[in-house]
Amino acid sequence: MNITGNTVFIPGATSGIGLALALALRQRGNTVIVGGRRAELLEKIAIEHPGVDTVRIDTTDPASIAAAAKEVLARHPELNVLVPMAGIMRVEDWHRPESFLASAESVVTTNVLGPIRLIAAFIEHLRARPDATIVTVSSGLAFTPLKATPSYNASKAAIHMLSESLRLQLAGTSVKVLELEPPSVRTDLLPGQAGNDDAMPLDEFVAEVMTILENRPDAKEVQVERVKFLRYGEARGDYEQVVAALNAADPHGR
Repeated sequence: MNITGNTVFIPGATSGIGLALALALRQRGNTVIVGGRRAELLEKIAIEHPGVDTVRIDTTDPASIAAAAKEVLARHPELNVLVPMAGIMRVEDWHRPESFLASAESVVTTNVLGPIRLIAAFIEHLRARPDATIVTVSSGLAFTPLKATPSYNASKAAIHMLSESLRLQLAGTSVKVLELEPPSVRTDLLPGQAGNDDAMPLDEFVAEVMTILENRPDAKEVQVERVKFLRYGEARGDYEQVVAALNAADPHGR
């Protein structure tokens, strides 16, 4: 993925990694459209960051995705990068189905069906562009499970395999598939995570991501150094130790 000269739509980017990434891309000469559910946050972004376009979208609602796609393409027919960023993370206790089932369904709807529906809404347009990229967002937890968040781990593993499969299917087309694999980052994804000293500072994470994109435009996976401990445990042969270390440090562990 080239680091400049793109038109990028990032649904789910009103805060956290999504917003930080949107602003970093904007600073490097890209046209950026931010999508989100909350109109007040979109208005705030538009005021504080002139030049960043905003579109209301609920990525759990197929009708909202279809309407937003139509709006984005009408305003930005040169769109060539889609970053389905929206995601939720929930602590779940699977000893009691009444305590986790609704949460699990919500996580799968947001984290798996959301990106699938977004890609479906834009794929024909992207294939018609001379150079296009789909940037999926998985997690280090796609490769090493955090005990407290089963559905989140599974959803991100699904996104990893979806990314691998789409890359195979879209080989030979103008559409590249790039997978972003964050470690724990200081955002509000979980309560207390923004203040967790063990999580990576958001500005450091985005700066390292941008450096990787600049230096490796043909990369298939974007992995900051901190995520490699989780990403490659099985390949290194120390998977069990990585799982134990991750869960020993988990403030949400049970």
